[in-house]
Amino acid sequence: MRVGFLGLGQMGTGMAGNLLRAGHEVTVYNRSPEKARPLAERGARVASSVAEAGANPVVLTMLADDAALESVVYGRRGLLESLAPGALHVSSSTVSVAISERLARDHAAAGHRYVAAPVFGRPEAAAAGKLFVVAAGDPDAIAEARPLFDAVGQRTFVVSDRPADANLVKLSGNFLLASVIESLGEAFALVGKAGLDRSQYLDLLTSTLFDVPVYRNYGRLVAERAFTPPGFAAPLGLKDVRLALEAAETLRVPMPIASLVRDRFLTLLARGGENLDWSALGDLARQDAGER
Repeated sequence: MRVGFLGLGQMGTGMAGNLLRAGHEVTVYNRSPEKARPLAERGARVASSVAEAGANPVVLTMLADDAALESVVYGRRGLLESLAPGALHVSSSTVSVAISERLARDHAAAGHRYVAAPVFGRPEAAAAGKLFVVAAGDPDAIAEARPLFDAVGQRTFVVSDRPADANLVKLSGNFLLASVIESLGEAFALVGKAGLDRSQYLDLLTSTLFDVPVYRNYGRLVAERAFTPPGFAAPLGLKDVRLALEAAETLRVPMPIASLVRDRFLTLLARGGENLDWSALGDLARQDAGER
């Protein structure tokens, strides 16, 4: 399949690499061209513009936030202008429900197709092709994109024929992850201040009550304070919780824990955590308890 890929951050690079590995013809574009070189060495074609990458029947975007996605879609010679009639835009970015709804309307008006397909998983999962894909949109468009999903992920969940529903699911999941990180940090602070070993405590938790990947993986990061380099930067965690609260306000759904977690992210950033992994959220309780 011929596919354009826009956005070569830690997640996008791994995903594009797996598309190449699966035999797809991939044209990549990134604002910082040097990030495309490793993929070019593996056979990717490097586009010099969004429009050039958009000259493919399927274009996949993996961008940091609403602003970045708006730029490549609505900017001069962006995807809205450059996609051919009937072309498919697959957005794997973690973005707001509102922009996903806007993209669905505007692509339809332009004669394009649009599928939202955000993913769960950290950069190491992206590199290994072990992401979980949450897809929503027209069933025929999802079926067309299925080979791409199979290349980057271990399982695809189709949740709705409305693209924005996939974004809502993704935001709700990231809210839950942030809540787990905060809770783990508080529990570690409690046992740690009593003099107990955090790693041993984590082994107990994940061998009994919480034998699941999120507790094992994030528990290790928090227990070992392994917050650099960031796999998912703290400002992005704040962004996702804020977007979950934005969706909740629209739907009139109170989310008091999400409000708390948002404020904890603000605390983390105020204390200089801008360049830390979002799991550093779990270290705030230790600091608040006066531990060194």
